[in-house]
Amino acid sequence: MTETAPPAATPQFTPVTDRPWAALISLCVGFFMILVDMSIVAVAQPHIMAALHADVNSIVWVSSAYLLTYAVPLLIAGRLGDKFGPKLIYQIGLVVFTLASLWCGLSGSITMLIIARAVQGVGAALITPQTMALISRMFPPEKRGAAMGIWGTVAGVATLVGPLLGGVLTDSFGWEWIFFINLPVGLIGLVMAQMLVPTVETHDHKFDWIGVILSGIGLAALVFGIQEGQTYDWALWVWLLIFGGGAVMGLFVLWEAKTTTEPLVPLGLFRDRNFSLSSVGIATMGFAVSGMMIPLMFFLQLVGGMSPTRSALMMVPMAVLTGICAPIVGWILDKVHPRNVVSVGLGLYAVATLLAALWLHPDTPVWKLLIPVSLMGLASAGIWAPLAATATRNLPWQVAGAGAGVYNTTRVIGAVIGTAAIGALMMTRLARELPGIDVDHAEGSVAAQLPAPIRPGFADAMGQSIYLAAAVLFVGAIATLFLARPSHQTGPSGAPAEKSPVK
Repeated sequence: MTETAPPAATPQFTPVTDRPWAALISLCVGFFMILVDMSIVAVAQPHIMAALHADVNSIVWVSSAYLLTYAVPLLIAGRLGDKFGPKLIYQIGLVVFTLASLWCGLSGSITMLIIARAVQGVGAALITPQTMALISRMFPPEKRGAAMGIWGTVAGVATLVGPLLGGVLTDSFGWEWIFFINLPVGLIGLVMAQMLVPTVETHDHKFDWIGVILSGIGLAALVFGIQEGQTYDWALWVWLLIFGGGAVMGLFVLWEAKTTTEPLVPLGLFRDRNFSLSSVGIATMGFAVSGMMIPLMFFLQLVGGMSPTRSALMMVPMAVLTGICAPIVGWILDKVHPRNVVSVGLGLYAVATLLAALWLHPDTPVWKLLIPVSLMGLASAGIWAPLAATATRNLPWQVAGAGAGVYNTTRVIGAVIGTAAIGALMMTRLARELPGIDVDHAEGSVAAQLPAPIRPGFADAMGQSIYLAAAVLFVGAIATLFLARPSHQTGPSGAPAEKSPVK
């Protein structure tokens, strides 16, 4: 197999700070807050549905609105970081996200909450690409795997803290506090960023506003059509909206290919095989993880009768194993072929997801469900940080912001489509498994266990919707089998580089 060369020669690395690890920890505060917020909301969904008198579809929109406004600005947020400095844009993103969290907690209706979550998504979009771009500026290529290992550890800890904190806050104080908790975290993040994150050299950019508009319209049409299809009985206009959204996304790609100035998505990035395949892999992971959290939490609470805190405790093995294994995997990644880590991780996560779907039944013992959850934790350590490090390792610093923006956009696009698709499949299966029953208003269904006759059908619908996540993950595992060995591991001819003597 012929190894592809990077799109451009990587300039000699120049350190931008003498405290890169302290700066990394500072950046992880904002990243941590975003991940915690996503997992907190998943745990509290049944209680939000009860408190705001919402239906299941509206609750899905609480996640989809956030992900949609997260995905579209990501493309331009990376460029904003390149132009005005990633530190400044990161701090602006923290401010937007923190204030939007306050708005979420004060929302008195499901519509207001959805709007506030959409603003939160904009803040998250400003934060995310700056963290990856700054890592590529602060750490030389041979140390980025270890740095991304820390990044992955933060993801694991956030996965643990988010559900647990969400469960405790929801049970003790109410669902509003899952958002209020972001206020002190955001303030701490701002202070740490000001003190520790370096100000780096900027690179001027022009902004492709036509690309922003086309991508926004295309994604919004796709997500709305997919998610609202069951609500409108898959009417003809719904299908036209879905196909129209796909056509607009096609126009977006054509526009990017023909733009002579600076496209929103530099298609030249995809000449690097690892960037392209890593983007496919992270899109499948975003699709599966974000989409399956909704049916899983509804199963644990409405079928299993668990409180938010107890359902959150079910995620502890996954988070602990990810947090323990991520730094080890990051260290290993700098020395082995990335496909040996990433493809195995995605394949293992697919198997674990399939097992979870098969075992979602009212009479399944808790210990049995902990098996796939634990496997997901092991698999995650080989996916999040290794994919990010592999995607960006060969990119020149001049396009680091754009590369990080495109990479994270593929992840969030996968997440928003996954949430919409699995949510739509969930509603379709509920209509099939429980015909004539209004689950949204069934006695005992709001933030409490469903009546016994409804539980088997509801559980089957939740499990069937998760099969889609497993199938998509298998696609990612196959795609990442074709990752190339990164340039720092190869000699001039593309052969594996000789190992340096141990000092």
